[in-house]
Amino acid sequence: MIGRPVRGFKRVATFGISGMLAFLATGHAIGADTAAPSSLPPIVIGVSNVQSGPSSELGHELVLGSQSYFDLVNREGGIHGRRISILLKDDRYEPDPAVTNTNELIERDKVFFLFDYVGTPTLTRTLPLLRYYESDNIVNVAPLTGADPQRLPPYNRFVFNIRASYREETRALVRYFHSKGYRKLGIFAQADAYGKSGELGVNEALAAFGLTAVSVVSYTRNQPFADDMSVQVKLLRDAGADAVIAVGVYGPSAAFIRDSRASGWNVPIANLSFVDATEMLEKLQDASKKVGKDLTLNLINSQVVPSPDDLSYPLVAQYHAHTAPDDSTFVGLEGWLNAVVVTEALRRAGPNPSRVNFIRAMESLHGWDPGLGAGLEFSPTNYQGLHRVWLTRTQNGRWIPEELP
Repeated sequence: MIGRPVRGFKRVATFGISGMLAFLATGHAIGADTAAPSSLPPIVIGVSNVQSGPSSELGHELVLGSQSYFDLVNREGGIHGRRISILLKDDRYEPDPAVTNTNELIERDKVFFLFDYVGTPTLTRTLPLLRYYESDNIVNVAPLTGADPQRLPPYNRFVFNIRASYREETRALVRYFHSKGYRKLGIFAQADAYGKSGELGVNEALAAFGLTAVSVVSYTRNQPFADDMSVQVKLLRDAGADAVIAVGVYGPSAAFIRDSRASGWNVPIANLSFVDATEMLEKLQDASKKVGKDLTLNLINSQVVPSPDDLSYPLVAQYHAHTAPDDSTFVGLEGWLNAVVVTEALRRAGPNPSRVNFIRAMESLHGWDPGLGAGLEFSPTNYQGLHRVWLTRTQNGRWIPEELP
């Protein structure tokens, strides 16, 4: 079962004192306490993502997954004798702090590269900095966003995307619903660049079938689960939507599902991978106990990694073997995947890597399989690593695999 109990205190214990300080945005590195002793300087990776506020589990889980793999590497001697260390700053899933953090990581902290950013509105605002510092050869690797700006000129040469795009996720969801006979799709979206990216993806996919969304409703970024979404529910219901694709984060998306079911509206509701399906389901399970009604029925989710329980994938089996059951999540697995990929590039970059050598090493990963049964597509002209999308659906309060149409 992928749902699990609250993990907050356990997570602090996992990271230790250095991790707790990092979560407070003090800019302390994490990972040194588990590293093998070495006289060589560490490889410091810069991370700015959400560590506080209503969407903080996204950042916690992503970094925990990556750090767990780096800890494993460090215990085995590091990369050419150098440990990997994360320098983590909290941007609260807001653009302005993300810009400040990124500038500090590049200019003051001199990190080797940027990594594990979370969200479209935050990453998009930091892209001009990468262009400004182009002569320094600083790149951003594996952001948790499927949006287009970093995949298109002029910024595509500064960001290595591992995950599939939102266009690919929304295409998979639209095809799924169309194959099931649904023709009147509504959209529930975050009112920012992330929501707009998902909305465009849904309508682009619908256009292939001669359709368009019957209605689009929105909510404000960083709204909590406690907020009322009944107005959005009513608007989509009145528009005649027979299925909904949500482009949101776990709190507001769970609130929308809660209020849909409370009103007796039981249409299928789908979310993108960014929602954090594990955390969303956990909130709905807790709410179900309070209202005496199962709120987890008829949910679909697209994913950019397999289920954390699917041990048929070598990557998942390794993640599963080195992760506490309560911390095994889709987002955590994505963090682990991100760390696996950059570690291989660091190995290829040699014992005294420059940023240019690291970039060339990332480009050389074309065809290399991180343990998913498919090779990465990176090359000197292509900074998009994977295109695979998995679907999941709820059954008996848990996520199970669903077939793509």
